[in-house]
Amino acid sequence: MADPDSGGAFVETLVGFGRELRAAGLPVGTGDVVTFCAAMEPLDPTDLMDLYWGGRASLVSRREQIPTYHETFLRYFLDHPAPQPDEARPFTVPQREEARSALQLPETEKRGEEREDEEAILGLMASDVSALKHKAFASCTPEELVALRRIMRTVRLTPPRRRSRRTAPAATGPRPDLRRTVREAMRTHGDPATLRWRRRRERPRPLVLVLDVSGSMADHSRALLQYAHVTSRATSRVEVFCFGTRLTRITRELEHRRPDQALDRAARAVVDWEGGTRIGASLDAFVRDFGRRGTGRGGIVVICSDGLDRGDPALLESAMQRLSRLAHRVVWLNPHGTEPASLGMAVAAPYVDDILTARSLADLEEFARSLA
Repeated sequence: MADPDSGGAFVETLVGFGRELRAAGLPVGTGDVVTFCAAMEPLDPTDLMDLYWGGRASLVSRREQIPTYHETFLRYFLDHPAPQPDEARPFTVPQREEARSALQLPETEKRGEEREDEEAILGLMASDVSALKHKAFASCTPEELVALRRIMRTVRLTPPRRRSRRTAPAATGPRPDLRRTVREAMRTHGDPATLRWRRRRERPRPLVLVLDVSGSMADHSRALLQYAHVTSRATSRVEVFCFGTRLTRITRELEHRRPDQALDRAARAVVDWEGGTRIGASLDAFVRDFGRRGTGRGGIVVICSDGLDRGDPALLESAMQRLSRLAHRVVWLNPHGTEPASLGMAVAAPYVDDILTARSLADLEEFARSLA
């Protein structure tokens, strides 16, 4: 360990390294340097390997910055001229030589190892993406679900648009813009001016995803939740709900940029994960609590469930009837097919505009195309 009296010089060394990285073109700020110093406090400052990886975790934010960081680290800590006695760094010559041989590993070799690990995780997707898209979620391994999540990022879901009450200037339109027309005429001292027009604005319809996370949907719920996260990141007007025996709003939990953390937060918020199923009670709660406040009004409501309901069929029918009047379009995604094989599906089918299959990613892509 370094001498306690050299603590100030050690901090100055780390700060100087941050300046070197900034001079080399990396966006290293003061807060990043403070994080680097805090990360090195419990580590051994005489071990350059700890110093290297501590700085790489604290000061590098993008993969393309790694070669610059690597070269700057070698130049600063290993090839730097011998320091003066009053600013000696807490590293000895043998440790420098040992670290030199350890850190001289070519960056291309490191990247090759990372690529090999990534290919091992992706599995079948690296060889045949099309086959993985058509593979059922229930048959996918955890590694394949990770690969599917990466493919989902390429799916572009575009909800249909509707005309709003507000208007906007337009080249042509059904109604003249008298205010702009008169203003143009005043600029020309009352001479006839070009007639200006206005038309009603268009805005995307709200999209509401209601996901069944009960025990009968255990093989599909996580994949559908990943799709909901991608959808919420692709368009702004998206609300996401989960239900088993009760309804839970998870829109805020899915706002996190990182998928794993977003899904973990959503799983903690849903207390009835992989439990019973009460579709009627959950949809009734949605209509009464959120529908009255405007959620889903004039929008697209997508229910992802297998229709296995343990509640009262009369309650499900009344909830679906009110939901069909509230929403512009009701879509039911069933992982077991489009035929109403369960009692819940048979009760809800008359109030559903479209019943689609949601067995694989290819089915979800087809659903995205049907929305547009």
